[in-house]
Amino acid sequence: MRRRVRAADGRHLMVERLGDPQGRPVFLLHGTPGSRLGPAPRGMVLYQRGMQLIAYDRPGYGGSDRLAGRSVAHVASDVADIADALGLERFAVVGRSGGAPHALACAALLPHRVTRTAALVTLAPRDADGLDWFEGMAASNVTEYTHATLDPEGVAARLTPRADAIRQDPVRLLDDLRRELTASDRMVVSDAGVRSMLLRNYQEALRTSAYGWIDDALAFCGPWGFDPADIPGEVLLWHGEQDVFSPVGHSRWLAQRIPGATAVLEPAAAHFDALHALPRVLTWLLATGE
Repeated sequence: MRRRVRAADGRHLMVERLGDPQGRPVFLLHGTPGSRLGPAPRGMVLYQRGMQLIAYDRPGYGGSDRLAGRSVAHVASDVADIADALGLERFAVVGRSGGAPHALACAALLPHRVTRTAALVTLAPRDADGLDWFEGMAASNVTEYTHATLDPEGVAARLTPRADAIRQDPVRLLDDLRRELTASDRMVVSDAGVRSMLLRNYQEALRTSAYGWIDDALAFCGPWGFDPADIPGEVLLWHGEQDVFSPVGHSRWLAQRIPGATAVLEPAAAHFDALHALPRVLTWLLATGE
């Protein structure tokens, strides 16, 4: 079920509700760039588990209005507004890749509503003390995040033409990524069903503009608006140790600082293996009796 939800400040957010509408709710926060059409189990699987997934386009992506200058922390108010509109008081949250820091924000800022949280292949805060933020990171991401840190005004000029090209031909983003994919990631992305889903996801993400992508990059490299050490609830950190897009050191750093964190680090896995880990993570999220 798809619907538009009006946020408290008047912006519109495009929301997708998957699975059993009476099932236990989980917010699924998409990657970067990404949209509500990103990776998710099939509806029948969700029905069998008595689960509903709520995915939405972050501001500036797909059908959601932009919120210029947003921080990672801004996600919490949008998730709360969507939950209110859907009549959901308590819910779990999972984020993958660019959605993972946003899931941590919900855990920190909505502690009385979030039951459990999972962050798959997450980044750590850009100012993480004692972390070599770029260690093990692919050259393309090093370049983009360096520019976002040192030249935030120039991010739009860099990403807008890339987004325009991908909008015309979404295969281009996968082709760009392919040069830096590990063997494990290439195997995941070579699956025809996964490729088709990723292409729909990227095309929808950039359908109206590049601003979701731009604002994500700026948010990751600026102050997040919360301290992960203040997260009070249970958090699962899943990471493939071969990840070159979000290096595993980021989850290791977070695991040392989030009091209720459990880290699951897979030695042979990489970034896109998180797609296969998601069903197991969803089972963990709902294993609380909430």
